Amino acid sequence: IKDSSAAALCVGVGSFCDPADLPGLAHFLEHMVFMGSEKYPSENGFDAFLKKHGGSDNASTDCERTVFQFDVQRKSFKEALDRWAQFFICPLMIRDAIDREVEAVDSEYQLAKPSDSHRKEMLFGSLAKPGHPMGKFCWGNAQTLKQEPKKKKINVYKRLRAFWKKHYSAHYMSLAVQSKEKLDTLEEWVREIFSKVPNNGLPKPDFSDLPDPFDTPAFNKLYRVVPVRKVHALNITWALPPQEKYYRVKPLHYISWLIGHEGTGSILSVLRKKCWALALFGGNSETGFDQNTTYSIFSISITLTDEGFQNFYQVTQLVFQYLKMLQTLGPQQRIYEEIQKIEANEFHYQEQIDPIEYVEDVCENMQLFPKEDFLTGDQLMFEFNPQVISAALSLLTPEKANLMLLSPEHEGQCPLREKWFGTQYSVEDIQQNWMEQWTANLEFNIDLHLPAENKFIATDFTLKPSDCPDTEFPVQIANSDRGCLWYKKDNKFKIPKAYIRFHIISPVIQKSAKNVVLFDLLVNILGHNLAEPAYEAEVAQLDYKLVAGEHGLVIKVKGFNHKLPLLFHLIIDHLADFSASPDVFSMFSEQLKKTYFNILIKPEKLSKDVRLLILEHSRWSMVEKYQALSAGLSSDDLMEFSRCFRAQLFAEGLVQGNFSSAESVQFLQYITEKLQFTKLPAEVPVMFQVVELPLKHHVCKVKSLNKGDANSEVTVYYQSGPKNLKEYTLMELLVMHMEEPCFDFLRTKETLGYHVYPTCRNTSGVLGFSVTVETQATKFNTELVELKIEEFLTSFGEKLSELTEDAFNTQVTALVKLKECEDTHLGEEVDRNWSEVVTQQYVFNRLNKEIDALRQMSRSELVLWFQEHRGQKSRKLSVHVVGFGAEENDEEGGGQRGEGHEDAEEDSMYGEVSKLSFLQASPKMAPAVSIMDIQAFIKNLPLFPYHKILE
Repeated sequence: IKDSSAAALCVGVGSFCDPADLPGLAHFLEHMVFMGSEKYPSENGFDAFLKKHGGSDNASTDCERTVFQFDVQRKSFKEALDRWAQFFICPLMIRDAIDREVEAVDSEYQLAKPSDSHRKEMLFGSLAKPGHPMGKFCWGNAQTLKQEPKKKKINVYKRLRAFWKKHYSAHYMSLAVQSKEKLDTLEEWVREIFSKVPNNGLPKPDFSDLPDPFDTPAFNKLYRVVPVRKVHALNITWALPPQEKYYRVKPLHYISWLIGHEGTGSILSVLRKKCWALALFGGNSETGFDQNTTYSIFSISITLTDEGFQNFYQVTQLVFQYLKMLQTLGPQQRIYEEIQKIEANEFHYQEQIDPIEYVEDVCENMQLFPKEDFLTGDQLMFEFNPQVISAALSLLTPEKANLMLLSPEHEGQCPLREKWFGTQYSVEDIQQNWMEQWTANLEFNIDLHLPAENKFIATDFTLKPSDCPDTEFPVQIANSDRGCLWYKKDNKFKIPKAYIRFHIISPVIQKSAKNVVLFDLLVNILGHNLAEPAYEAEVAQLDYKLVAGEHGLVIKVKGFNHKLPLLFHLIIDHLADFSASPDVFSMFSEQLKKTYFNILIKPEKLSKDVRLLILEHSRWSMVEKYQALSAGLSSDDLMEFSRCFRAQLFAEGLVQGNFSSAESVQFLQYITEKLQFTKLPAEVPVMFQVVELPLKHHVCKVKSLNKGDANSEVTVYYQSGPKNLKEYTLMELLVMHMEEPCFDFLRTKETLGYHVYPTCRNTSGVLGFSVTVETQATKFNTELVELKIEEFLTSFGEKLSELTEDAFNTQVTALVKLKECEDTHLGEEVDRNWSEVVTQQYVFNRLNKEIDALRQMSRSELVLWFQEHRGQKSRKLSVHVVGFGAEENDEEGGGQRGEGHEDAEEDSMYGEVSKLSFLQASPKMAPAVSIMDIQAFIKNLPLFPYHKILE
């Protein structure tokens, strides 16, 4: 449907092939092949070509596969294909680029270091047999690809070329292309362009002769781990023989479906009733780490509460009791057929996915399945085979399980360190008495049972006749002082699905930081109350999402329309009868405190919080929310808040898809009748008012909150003014022009970091643009990074003034094409319409208006706009989140000193957030000032008038 074409190529080789003396070489090569070819030598030439023609690209390295993909506007597909194919025919990989690109690989590794899931994976891999590829350091960093090779006199340049020659061979590559051309034309292009990819005829690397990587004394233990985030989690993991060959049965999918079930009788249902757990995931993610030719993982991951953490052995026992029940009852055909039916429904009526994602899936499937199953092998369950399922189930025993328990409370008790990510951990035997209880005398648990038949599975797929005239855009079909509804029948995709969205607006939310916190709690606990009754609906592919918006509760429901009203009523009923026992309340306040903390230790989140605190008038910052929560709240406070919240509301909704307008109006009626609220005394604005920055340069610096995290982030923001549609499209055009030069200057040449990007900003209706660089304090200080951003903007300004009419028109055409793109599925159209409703702007034909504005734009307008916003008259705000430099860490390699917090109480640690130095045009850190000072500073600034943002 989309006018973009895409291609993906999968090389049947990954980090398992890394040589022992160069960890991360496969990943490094994936980066290097992109940097120019003999036919098209320009280093960032391919990216520049794609940006000019509305395209994008990406690549990833897994254990046994490396995938490259790109998309581009259809008219440029053949040329893009030729440029891209050269990376596999004759990449340049020049020495100078090698030295610089190591920094990008290192920066990617540094960004991954504070991620608990990557750390857990790395630690888990280290438990494999010595010499097994599961234990390899697949990321690579400056140490393994630059410093060590230098010491050992290894010529990385030669080794990269040799690795490419040996492993990037045509006979184990698979290619998928998608475009609107005729199949014969596509085949002709592929033959012509890709026939030059070399084929060395060597056998493909094979690791299937290295089974049982975890059949070692290090497995089947209890590992205690200190996580970066505040979270208690229990991971129970088994290493099974490879299961890929059973893709037609999918035994692990069947088992994980039952283990991860959340309805009555499930593991999670019992744990939630005890207030021991908040979430549970079970299964195999089908990544190379979870499933390869040497083994398949099966793991169960449970997010525990404080009390669940204290009782983790009992939690584990419950899992084993459930598994014993499954083993005793054996595979159930009824349940298998139910899953089969649900997935076949979903496959049959699936919405088209983006071409770039689709070709990526297909080219990987070509490495895994016979050709008749290329398109379905990863999605459908073909045949019920009890023997295969029983064989997998029989291996999930306590004797073969490994336990990993993550908790901040392990701080100071974990003397061991994982080599690459610095994760602190300890290892011990599983207590003998528990092991005996789980194996010899494991009794059944009467609270556990298999799920009942699912009443939410759709069986009626008829398309409804329309009961109102067909329109191109949503129309308002109901409007009163308590709510209004927008509606559009789907006449384009014609599938038996629908989307229902409501914004339930309340004036009480933003009254105080305490109210914002109580609202977060209300939405989280409402989700908890719904989790069990609504789980069957989720399983039957009916999705719901509850979001605590800034000014109201957002309810999103989608799926097969046949049973969708059942789910919608269930949600509104629970909101109307909201309740929270003191146990559940304390479990969620404890959890929310952790959530706020986990958000604030991410540099990019802290940076956003600080930027919006400065720009948006009367916004409550995450820090103030944390303080309000720490001051102590009770379940009575919550019940009182929920009464106030429901007393006066305005409900605004959008229904799109396979419902008639008469059915749609009933959703709004159900809300107003069930919640019994009165109308609002005055209209509640759905956006904040925004501060007008003075014509000066302001810098706001804040220290990162995660000790031992070297990642810094610098965002330089230039404010423009209240939104008008033409100016927004002009900024989009500017950012399109800026993306590739920004990447080339700040990442490729200056090697400041892995993520560097310009962005258009629409902050509550006030426009601006920014440039962001994520870097490491161990390499660059943030003042230097800001200086380099300014250098880039100056050089970009010079380039922009030399822009030819031709180049300007090419970019305009590319942006117009992107905006003319048809939606690939109903969800895209709904998202666009919903953003008009939720911001109360209602410009449903915005794309058409933007296209008109673009067509009337001139080169000189673009150049002039940029010059005006960069000169003496610029309203500029820089936000620096400063990571921990080498001298602050207590040892080389990141020194995770307490990962995230020292022994001090977290309240005093939050004091560090308050030490925002807010200064005018000074490159040095000013004396620390508090949030209060910032607020005092902002108080004297004018606000942009609150307006319905016009064209």
